[in-house]
This record gives sequence, C-alpha cells and structure tokens, in this order.
Amino acid sequence: MTATTPAAAPAPPREAPRSPRRRVRPARAVLQIFLAVTALAWLFPILWAVVNSFRDYEFTARHGYLSFGGFTLENYRRAWVEGELPGYFLNSLIITVPSVLLILFLSSCAAFVLTHYSRRFNLVMLAVFLAANLLPVQALLVPLFRMANAVPLPYWISESGAVYDSHIGVVLVHTAFQMGFCTFVLSNFMKALPPSLIEAARVDGASVFQQYRSVVLPLCRPSLAALATLLVTWIYNDLFWALALLSSGDKLPITTALQNLQSTFFVDYNLLSAGSVLIALPTLVVFFVLQRHFVAGLTLGASKG
Repeated sequence: MTATTPAAAPAPPREAPRSPRRRVRPARAVLQIFLAVTALAWLFPILWAVVNSFRDYEFTARHGYLSFGGFTLENYRRAWVEGELPGYFLNSLIITVPSVLLILFLSSCAAFVLTHYSRRFNLVMLAVFLAANLLPVQALLVPLFRMANAVPLPYWISESGAVYDSHIGVVLVHTAFQMGFCTFVLSNFMKALPPSLIEAARVDGASVFQQYRSVVLPLCRPSLAALATLLVTWIYNDLFWALALLSSGDKLPITTALQNLQSTFFVDYNLLSAGSVLIALPTLVVFFVLQRHFVAGLTLGASKG
C-alpha cells in the first residue's frame, strides 16, 4: 500500500506592489504656483471685462465695480447699434478672408517648389522670403504709403483711383508680410513628408500641380489649419495698416469700431467692454472650430513614430 502525499496548499495571492508616492519637489511646486498665478493674472482682465459688459453703468457708478448686481443685456444691444458693428464686421471679412486664402495658397506653392524641385537656391530663397519679417513694419510705412498712392486702379475698384484707400492695398500688404513666415513653416513640414509619395505620383504620370494638389496639400491640412488660425487672429486684429492705407470711414475694419462707443468727455466702460467682447467673438469661433487641427499642427514632429 503506497502512501499518498498530501496536496500542496495553494500559495497565498501576492499583493500588488504599491507604487511609491511621488514626492512633489519644491522647485516643481513653486513652478506650478507661479504658472497658476500667471494664468490668473492673464485671465483676470478678460473675465473682468466680460462680467462688467453685462452690468449697467449707473449701477456700477453708484455701488462701485466691486459690487454685485445691475446685470443687463442692454450694453450689447447698444454696442451693436451705436457702434455700427455689422458694417465694420463686413470690412474685416473682406480684408481677412482673401488675405488668409491668398497667403496660404502662395506660401504652400512656394514651399512645395522649394522643397521638392529646388536644391541649389533653397536657403537663399527662404532668406528672401523671411527678409520682410526682419524689419519693423513702421520702417516701411512711408515707402508703402507712397507706393499705394502711385499704383493706379480703375475707379470702379477704388474711388481714389489708386491702391490707397482700397481693401486691395491692405490685402496685398498682409500677403507680402505674412508669406515669409508661412513659407518657412510649410517648407519645414513638407520636408518631413516621405519622398516616396511624390515619386509614386510622378511614376503614375501626375503633373506638378496634381502632385501639389492631390498628394502634398491634403497631408498639410494640420499645418495649414494652424497657420490659418494664427493668420486670422493677426490680420483681423490689425489696426496699423488699416489706419495707414484707408482713409474712408466706411472701409475701416472692426478694430476701429470701438471709437464710436466713446465720446470726448465721457466713456462708458461697461458699454466698451460689451463692444470688445463682440469684436473678439469671431477669432474665438475660428480657434474653437480649428482647435483640433491647430493642436495637431503645433505638435507635429514632437515625437518620432
């Protein structure tokens, strides 16, 4: 008779190792506190303007801006009507949309040629494109102003008979100044694209424009969206070139509309805040619509696949 060995007792379950708590370093804590305070310092004026835009001026004048109450929507109605915002919005639309489309088209074409078809003069051409960004725009005001008055246009396009006092002049100036930066960004992005895509398109008999339109341009969508967001913000908020190249009041962009909401001896800051909020809305809408592509365009090349 053989002795049977008792079955081995099951081993007790092992406890999952506890991850050690990460201690926050003092330097990192100070950095986080500094960033939080800086963010609040940047956001406070905006939040303060938004809150006061919904408050009545008489209430704040009587109780002070630190009080609570007097909320109304009358400021927005007055800002829309008294500031004549619809006409100014249309002028900004006429300036911003053609400028952004023209800049993105020309800069993407230039970047495509410099990246895939030019080898010897790449750096020289990029330097030429970026040269316009090295000088302050104020230094070029006088020559551009004289040029705008000297270049003729038909009277059915410009009432002055010249580029001056026409939206075309402002569009051309923005296109000239922003093309260098956009060409530089897009050329760096196109260099990261696989050359085999262009070679395959050439083997299939695609023309140069077909390679640009059907192969390269769809892959550049994130970078184009990021640049479009920046360009809309820069051109829409521009005041310098609008005042320098436009003299007719009915052609000025939205950035000059706030002058209609203040008089010589009295300023209703609640009304002015409402007008500022209304003027800032289009750029916020563009950013939130293109936010996903904007973030993707900024993070391209951050990691290797």
